[in-house]
Amino acid sequence: MTAEPPRPNLPPLRLHVPEPKFRPGDSVDFADVTVPPAGLQPRPDTAADPAGFQDLAYTLIRVLDGDDRAVGPWNPRLDPDTLRRMLRDMALTRAFDERMFRAQRQGKTSFYMKCTGEEAVAIPATHALAQDDMCFPSYRQQGILIARGYSLVQMMNQIYSNSGDALQGKQLPIMYSSKEDGFFSISGNLATQYPQAVGWAMASAAKGDTRIAATWCGEGSTAEGDFHSAMTFATVYKAPVILNVVNNQWAISSFSGFAGAEATTFAARALGYGMAGLRVDGNDALAVYAATQWAAERARTNQGPTLIEHFTYRAEGHSTSDDPGAYRSAGEPNAWPLGDPIARLKAHLIAIGEWDEAHHAEQDRMLAEQVKAAQKEAEKNGILGHGLHQPLDSLFEGVFEEMPWHLREQRQQMLDEEEASGRPWARK
Repeated sequence: MTAEPPRPNLPPLRLHVPEPKFRPGDSVDFADVTVPPAGLQPRPDTAADPAGFQDLAYTLIRVLDGDDRAVGPWNPRLDPDTLRRMLRDMALTRAFDERMFRAQRQGKTSFYMKCTGEEAVAIPATHALAQDDMCFPSYRQQGILIARGYSLVQMMNQIYSNSGDALQGKQLPIMYSSKEDGFFSISGNLATQYPQAVGWAMASAAKGDTRIAATWCGEGSTAEGDFHSAMTFATVYKAPVILNVVNNQWAISSFSGFAGAEATTFAARALGYGMAGLRVDGNDALAVYAATQWAAERARTNQGPTLIEHFTYRAEGHSTSDDPGAYRSAGEPNAWPLGDPIARLKAHLIAIGEWDEAHHAEQDRMLAEQVKAAQKEAEKNGILGHGLHQPLDSLFEGVFEEMPWHLREQRQQMLDEEEASGRPWARK
């Protein structure tokens, strides 16, 4: 079939290719980022119909105001001890990140991902959830484990893939897993955790349990099919699940516009599914706590799922394999209008007379020593690249409850070849 010539009375079609506002060398001005005053956003009843509060998907739920005070209906009114625990967990996560980043640069592990500037996304949410609720994280929510008291040494063992690694070196560093702590195995494949979380939540409801699920993904992952499949199942079956989207403005080198940020908010994804959608200041620990607490109550009372967009900023590189200076302005992290989540929570505690700079400096020193001691303990079990730390035949374990015959044959063949080679790690 011969193509018709372009119609002379119509303009030619063209595509819109999103382009970030700032590139390396550009000065930065976030004046177009709308930051509404704290405390003005209404807090609907947790049993309310999502159609009645759609505006909450387009604004920013904020609690901490410019004077570092907690204001408005979303103020969770937390006691000072809880606030201090959240601040400590956030500061400990940052100290852990700093030391593991240096460990990677020293060649002790192959890979690491920091969550600098995003500590308020995972940690206050974890404090708002019940200890036995199930979390399905992405790869920048290490704060969940830290907030639940998981061993720093065990986390480091996994990063080093050493003899103490509970996962036997079978996962990429930072892809933790702890069933006992309600932390589902991290996957490098984007958005796979979303349908897993919804399925787990559906199973919890089908069994008449009281536990809910929460999951996290980056804004770029909302373009994945798994995200939309999960949204459909969560909506249809009113699954007791909280669906968190961490909008930190960047994937690896692609800005959020390629996932649709120029057209609307990510919280607005919920509206097309008839789901509750909240857009939250992701650097405001109290706002994140309050939104998670609200969504958890909604899930626990069979009102259905909630999508929460955490509007934040990825302060550093995507990972140790990334150089953000190659694709974005160096001025962006310091110009981000929502500030630093740790500094904001610290300032709030100081403003209410429950903290001071001296206590904070001493806490930072103690946490740095705690992380350093954990590192020394973990490195007794070895570091990546200094020999094979796991028995070779463990390669075949952990896939099936009972190993099938063909894998037993393959394992034996491998062991026979290794034994013939004279290498010492042929058998357990």
